[in-house]
Amino acid sequence: MVRINLTVDGAKVADDVEPRMLLVHYLREKLGKTGTVVGCDTSNCGACTVHLDGTSVKSCNVLAVQADGGEVTTIEGLAKDGQLHPVQEAFRECHGLQCGYCTPGMIMQSVDLLKENPHPSEDEIRLGLEGNLCRCTGYHNIVKAVQHAAGQGEAVQA
Repeated sequence: MVRINLTVDGAKVADDVEPRMLLVHYLREKLGKTGTVVGCDTSNCGACTVHLDGTSVKSCNVLAVQADGGEVTTIEGLAKDGQLHPVQEAFRECHGLQCGYCTPGMIMQSVDLLKENPHPSEDEIRLGLEGNLCRCTGYHNIVKAVQHAAGQGEAVQA
């Protein structure tokens, strides 16, 4: 067992973990952060995307021990004081989801994309999300949600 210390969604945590434990399993099984989903376990789908030290990573491709000393933000950590993060709200408003399985990873990657490029074009959004797969939506409303969050989306019809 290896002792790790990190901050997850603003809370300091310390745990003993198996050196081979993946970050996604640590978040879900030890901390109950089940919004971070296990998709493919091969880093192809992006459903498990979280932020590690401010950068999006696929948590099925990171060992928990590699996050030692770091700061992790999960989908649960985006909302503040009961208010959804603007990207979460945009996905809700623009219906950027269907089954919802890929949604946490899509949102986390979108937040990172908008941090790097606050006003991306449609092509830049599609390129920025290409490592995150959705099998339901056809991506149209996902792109629309990112545009909306960036302040360049069409007015959302009620």
